[in-house]
Amino acid sequence: MKALRITEKSGKAVFCQIDTPSPTATQIQVEIKACGLNFADLLIQNGTYQDIPAAPFTMGMEIAGVVSATGESVQGLKCGDRVAVYAGQGGFAEHGVFEADRAVRLPDSMSFEQAAAFQIAYGTSHMALSHRARLLPGETLLVTGAAGGVGLTAVEIGKLMGATVIAQARGADKLAVAERAGADHLVEAGEDLRERVLALGGADVVYDAVGGDAFRAAFRACRPEGRLISIGFASGDVPQIPANHLMVKNLTAIGFYIGGYQNFRPEVVHDSFATLFDWFEQGKLHPHISHTLPLDRVFEGFDLLRERRSTGKVVITMDN
Repeated sequence: MKALRITEKSGKAVFCQIDTPSPTATQIQVEIKACGLNFADLLIQNGTYQDIPAAPFTMGMEIAGVVSATGESVQGLKCGDRVAVYAGQGGFAEHGVFEADRAVRLPDSMSFEQAAAFQIAYGTSHMALSHRARLLPGETLLVTGAAGGVGLTAVEIGKLMGATVIAQARGADKLAVAERAGADHLVEAGEDLRERVLALGGADVVYDAVGGDAFRAAFRACRPEGRLISIGFASGDVPQIPANHLMVKNLTAIGFYIGGYQNFRPEVVHDSFATLFDWFEQGKLHPHISHTLPLDRVFEGFDLLRERRSTGKVVITMDN
């Protein structure tokens, strides 16, 4: 079968023909229908991601498809079931094998494309805002990079949790996307973020996937007892936090990486996904996919992320 592989450490992604994998006792084999793109896919290719599998491996972190075989110890799933899996690898291929306990059965109303765009972005935002930052109704949430894959879901979930949401993004089109997701106030990326946020009363919680100048401005725009969640550094600039300023304003700096929870507290991930899929079925969440491309055009998808030309998620399908 065809698969997009990293064949050596820090190597370039290339298409390969490999044998279709068979499941072990605890795994399922999935006929993959769609795979979501993530900014982490770019970092993996650069060798700068914090959790890169040992080469060789098939890229693609989150998939949706149909169970095509099950290992002898698997219970609760059968051939023909529609599932999503956040596995961290194995997604850019026609078939993949994944641990059964990582699979989530899809609601009938959710398409494969929606499912492939769902788990990492929504899971990251929900767990960061609810489990880590303890966002409360009536608080003010500032989201940087608010039209991106995780940023847009933070806007949507923050609003759903009862917050007033300030969204920062670059350009009118991206700000309009954030506004449709529920943002109450919009800040153009070229404006003085600190000044605008303070004029609105300051931020109780900052959700930052950008880093650099955006983080530094947001840091200075926090109210006393504010919480700053660091999700990533799309700008390429990892900011340094002045501890004395944390002390003076009684601020809390919070790191969040959903993959870590998969390893040391998987029950938190499981509970979050259960809540999110329930919200989807209730019509409360609306995954935004700006581009859907076939596997042959996956490098175009990488360029969309690299050049900041997408909003929400980019999804790769296995149908040409």
